[in-house]
Amino acid sequence: MSDKPTPEEVALWQRRLAGQANNRAWQLSEQQSRTAEEDEEMLQAAHAAMFFWKIVGKEKNKAHAAQLLAHVYASLRLPNPAAHYMAQSAPVLLSDAAEPWERALAHAVAANVAAAQGDRAQHEAHFQEAVAQVAALPDPEDRAILEATLRVLPVPPA
Repeated sequence: MSDKPTPEEVALWQRRLAGQANNRAWQLSEQQSRTAEEDEEMLQAAHAAMFFWKIVGKEKNKAHAAQLLAHVYASLRLPNPAAHYMAQSAPVLLSDAAEPWERALAHAVAANVAAAQGDRAQHEAHFQEAVAQVAALPDPEDRAILEATLRVLPVPPA
């Protein structure tokens, strides 16, 4: 028996680590407030998720990881990296091929990115679209998950 893991075992652990980092970053991003240490942990967890999904993920995994980074950077009010990662995720997650929950979340993240950029028109347009799409989701569990993200987004000025 070899002590060296098989490529399949390595890939399994990389998927587990990607999922764990992804979940931790989203959990932190949904908090109403965070400490500076939690902000740093959120950012590092999002980058860890991206790192592992780039190794073992499919196109959608990579798009979701980029979207998470866009959301995290926007939440930290760092518009340039937020826009960079939003541009990577949007072609996949705002497309007709995306699931309804994916498009709803993509609009929510786009609203957050636009708010960080100070783009009032895009902030409002994506925010309203996200709210409408989340409300239209047939699965109550999907709605509840996305509503947690909506709650932490900056609301467009009236």
